[in-house]
Amino acid sequence: MSHEGRLPWAEARDRACHAATTLGTETVPLDGAVGRVLRREILAAVDIPHYASAAMDGWAVAGPAPWTLREPGPLVAGDATPIVTGGLLPVGADAVVRSENAHPDGDRLVLDAPDTRGHVRPPAEEARAGEMLVAAGTRLSPAHVALAAASTLDRLEVALAPRVATVFTGDEVVLAGIPAPGRVRDSFGATIPAILGMLGASPAGSARIGDDRAATVAALDGADADLVVTTGGTGGSSADHVRRALDDLGAFYLVPGLDARPGGPTLLARLPDGRLVLGLAGNPLAAMLGLLSLGDVLVAGYTGRDVAPLVTVPVPESVRRHPDATRLVPVRAGLDEVGWTGAAMMRGLAAATGILVVPPQGDAQVLPLPWG
Repeated sequence: MSHEGRLPWAEARDRACHAATTLGTETVPLDGAVGRVLRREILAAVDIPHYASAAMDGWAVAGPAPWTLREPGPLVAGDATPIVTGGLLPVGADAVVRSENAHPDGDRLVLDAPDTRGHVRPPAEEARAGEMLVAAGTRLSPAHVALAAASTLDRLEVALAPRVATVFTGDEVVLAGIPAPGRVRDSFGATIPAILGMLGASPAGSARIGDDRAATVAALDGADADLVVTTGGTGGSSADHVRRALDDLGAFYLVPGLDARPGGPTLLARLPDGRLVLGLAGNPLAAMLGLLSLGDVLVAGYTGRDVAPLVTVPVPESVRRHPDATRLVPVRAGLDEVGWTGAAMMRGLAAATGILVVPPQGDAQVLPLPWG
């Protein structure tokens, strides 16, 4: 077959990072922007805030005490008027007295406790008009979208999400109930599309096929998507047909395999029409780790999302190294290795807060979980 030997994990991830090209853009309302990748930077259209306002409930005052209570309106020295948090500071006012620090006595405002703070939010305290607030390439959080609203924007220009089709292979897979010996429950149908969604992709249908070469060719060839993600069939046994199907279709291997444990059979290939195929292993943990290793940066490439460098850390004493390959280790918050990290096990990943990428020598890197 046309694939070569397995690549070092970092090199494979770098190739995946540069494999996809950005798609187009669309504008969406703010209530549809969370989780999308910003393609046009957010600039403050006005000063934020665009007027002087009260930072506390209390009274707007002009000059030092004593103060006479007035109806809302412009103030002169010695005047005070009630105000609420966020309220427009009246003309002439220079401070706000907190409600906890004073009380009204007839038409007088009596100060109960001194307060050296003015409790006024000046104009442009947060940003000036024209200032960049969020850079293009950012995946938008609720806080980013709230900031866009504060800057008076109603719609945002975001990247089109890549359309991802999934192809689940395997004669032995059972979709429900207790499988007979020699058969296994499906671990992927409810999870792989969901993870791809967390990474910023858009589902584009799925197919289930048995261990059949012609069916695999047809599924890959017929997938109407930017990226096709397969599970199982990436090994070299007589029942594994993904690589054979890719060879039949004339695919070029960008990542013929990962020099990593688990997840070694993971592959990335480009079909002649430009579509990418991410082939994941059949064992659940191996498949998940292959997806986390390469899928995130693939989707980032399609959307133009910035990929933050991974945090480098010393390898904890509790974590074993592999003598020749990179270990992908589910770890807890303290970077301690969890149990149950065999390629077919999911209990360790379910208990993990991140993945530690441990090379044979040198420091490790922390690969975040998209659901972390």
